[in-house]
Amino acid sequence: MNLIIRLVFFVVVIGSLAGCNKKTITNILKSKDVEYKLGMAEQYYANKKYSKAQILYEDLFPLLRNDPRFEDLYYKYAYCGFYQKDYLSAENLFKGFLEVFPKSQKAAEVDYMRAYCYYKQSPGVDLDQTATQKAIGSMQAHLNNYPESSKAEDAKKIIEECYAKLEEKEYKSAELYYNVGSHRAAAITFTNLLNSYPESKRADEYKLMIIKSYYQYAQMSIEEKQKERFQKVIEEYYDFVDRFPESKLLKDAEKYFNLSSNNLKPNKNEQTDTKS
Repeated sequence: MNLIIRLVFFVVVIGSLAGCNKKTITNILKSKDVEYKLGMAEQYYANKKYSKAQILYEDLFPLLRNDPRFEDLYYKYAYCGFYQKDYLSAENLFKGFLEVFPKSQKAAEVDYMRAYCYYKQSPGVDLDQTATQKAIGSMQAHLNNYPESSKAEDAKKIIEECYAKLEEKEYKSAELYYNVGSHRAAAITFTNLLNSYPESKRADEYKLMIIKSYYQYAQMSIEEKQKERFQKVIEEYYDFVDRFPESKLLKDAEKYFNLSSNNLKPNKNEQTDTKS
């Protein structure tokens, strides 16, 4: 029984506090005292109550638009969105800040934060990577516009991370083609992958997969098409040797070269017919 009473008491207290908080923010919004509103907004912001600060900052926008303090208000308003993990809104607000205050001392920081919002929106590898591509473009633009930025090293690391994600996504697409037996599509996709990331640590692996894909494609082709397609495997093998002479995968590539070469040799019946 005591437990039930305590639970009821707890619910009532929590409900009362919520009501008080709601009433407080409502009363602040009703106030015509701009300084009071701004002071409360700053207090909420300092205490990391960003949703309440955001409401008050937004209410103050038209009232302080021509005030010297408007720049700081806009700056913190944008960060309210960011701290609440509303990265889409925060990106737009950081962009808006730069449009209103292009010469602000905070411009470099805000420009980086705008790009960082794209990075925070970047999803898992299997999903659409538009935000990842925008993060790369925005971070690169930040480095171009602010070469002395304090965030330059962070921006470079993020660009590398984003490129790695795009590379992994393209690799998974190529691998899927190979696994489902679409070997020509796999060969083309692995070729595009290698062309896009020629300096990748996995470049020789991509090249081997090109060879394997073309070999499987040749194997499954009709007899009239096999010769030219096995020849394609051999050409890719020679390119592998030129590009990666020290690769640990060289023996694997050589295996497909030998198999393809054997398939190009005339069989015994053809040899007999030739001799006769």
